[in-house]
Amino acid sequence: MLVQARKAVLESGDWLTAAEVAQLAELSTRNPSAQPNKWKKQGQIFAINHGGVDYFPGYGLDRNAGFRPSKAMAKVIEILARNKDSWGMAYWFRSDNSFLGGKKPQDLLASEPERVIEAAMDEVQEISHG
Repeated sequence: MLVQARKAVLESGDWLTAAEVAQLAELSTRNPSAQPNKWKKQGQIFAINHGGVDYFPGYGLDRNAGFRPSKAMAKVIEILARNKDSWGMAYWFRSDNSFLGGKKPQDLLASEPERVIEAAMDEVQEISHG
């Protein structure tokens, strides 16, 4: 079941390797994984590891800011990190969310970041109070 869930996550959206992120963000090509991995360490974006390769969520990059991590992504990670690992976050972002009227957080992150942050807070409250 876990294998199927992970496969569904990988097939569900725009997952990018560090090199692809570097290319989109026009970062150094000498060591393309350096900046995406730095962002990951700083909690600005997360990555799921599959087959020894880190994949970053394209929906977490702000196209209007040169494909840098969206500010809302860092806030959501900060909120969810206490209760979820990177795969747990990936599942959360791709799941229909009742707090968001049945929409997926990944689909609203760019257009309604504050609502997604509120949904993440709701998720954590449910876990700690439920």
